[in-house]
Amino acid sequence: MTIRLCLPYPHPCLRTPAASVPEITDEVRAIWADMVDTMDAMPGYGLAAVQIGVPLRLAVVDCSDQRGQAILMANPEVLHASGQFREHEEASPNLPGVFAVISRPRAVTVRFLNAHNQVEERDFVNLWATSVQHQIDHLAGKMFFDHLSATKRKMLIARAEKLRKRQ
Repeated sequence: MTIRLCLPYPHPCLRTPAASVPEITDEVRAIWADMVDTMDAMPGYGLAAVQIGVPLRLAVVDCSDQRGQAILMANPEVLHASGQFREHEEASPNLPGVFAVISRPRAVTVRFLNAHNQVEERDFVNLWATSVQHQIDHLAGKMFFDHLSATKRKMLIARAEKLRKRQ
């Protein structure tokens, strides 16, 4: 397996909706394996394929206390979202050094194609729900800071740019 580099914002791939995955192949499984390795190396709770420059609707999420519980998803879509919201600090390896508190539904039901080429529906709550929604946003060409006001978003991006220039 391989740890892949995350594309720096504002790379166009991060703003382009990803293509659907018609079926799970060995190539898709290899991408997922690289994504899990990359996510674990960050460390992070999830990763979307577009973040590493693969324009496919693939995501991995692992919010377990002990790693090794990653859920591999192709074409994930939210079927139902709770009316209760929770706030959580979100960040992205594509825009290192900055974060923002984002409010998202506390629970979601998601349908996706799993590693066995089967359509699966699964409920996610709390941090798992937040991470899944964060990854689905990436697959639609959205970033976590798109949930902020224009002023806060501009300030966050400027802070990230300032940090990048220091490196």
